[in-house]
Amino acid sequence: MTVFEYLKVVLLGIVEGVTEWLPISSTGHMILLDELIHLNASEAFMQMFLVVIQLGAILAVVVLYFDRMMPLSFAPRVRWRPDVLRMWLKIAVACVPAGVVGILWDDVLNAWFSNYVCVAIALVVFGVLFIVIEKYNRTRQPRITSIDQIGYGDALWIGVFQLIAAVFPGTSRSGATIVGALLLGISRTAAAEFTFFLAVPTMFGASLIKLARFGMHFTGQELSFLLVGMAVAFIVSVLVIRFLMRYIKRHDFTAFGWYRIVLGVLVLGYFLVQ
Repeated sequence: MTVFEYLKVVLLGIVEGVTEWLPISSTGHMILLDELIHLNASEAFMQMFLVVIQLGAILAVVVLYFDRMMPLSFAPRVRWRPDVLRMWLKIAVACVPAGVVGILWDDVLNAWFSNYVCVAIALVVFGVLFIVIEKYNRTRQPRITSIDQIGYGDALWIGVFQLIAAVFPGTSRSGATIVGALLLGISRTAAAEFTFFLAVPTMFGASLIKLARFGMHFTGQELSFLLVGMAVAFIVSVLVIRFLMRYIKRHDFTAFGWYRIVLGVLVLGYFLVQ
């Protein structure tokens, strides 16, 4: 039985690592997967686990983009890097909307919207948006092609789109921010990279809130579940981030839009016949 439970944790880690960075909703997939496999743990632990497992995914971004994210340079001497500091200021601006709402109403929003109906609707709605926006963008040239060109106003609007994902599970944090960035005229590559970097403080903050509310009263098995899930999410995230950055150099996000629509319809159908 214990081995089977760890296999469930590994599966949850794989799903987290894949869906956190692809714009198809990690939270939505994790909620739905938890409905199907039912890890043998308390409801309070699972609510925390489904968020804190994202720390493994965050570490993948830090490892892959460490040089781009490090505000200090150590060669040939220690000095601040103004371009990186400006990037982090923009990210801080983008964090404000979801941060405020998450601190004040996280539990209430989870109680209202963490269910299969909301997840399925969000999957379909943002799937349609991806298809429509990509079709619209085929005749447009992006006005912003790098993170350095993103303004503070653009960053705030991206943060507003991230807020939508914070409110409605199934929207996808990466999906919402990428959709917002594309609407603002930001290229796919710059939108994806900004989304990756924005995830670090956003997901770290969300994890801290969940850990604080859960408390540090883990059983040995619960702690091992969390560590295994994070490790798997890290390994898978490294592979998925590399894949996505190669993919968007030649393709748009339309395929992800269709995937979301099909999955949303299947989810509604599955739960309606139960």
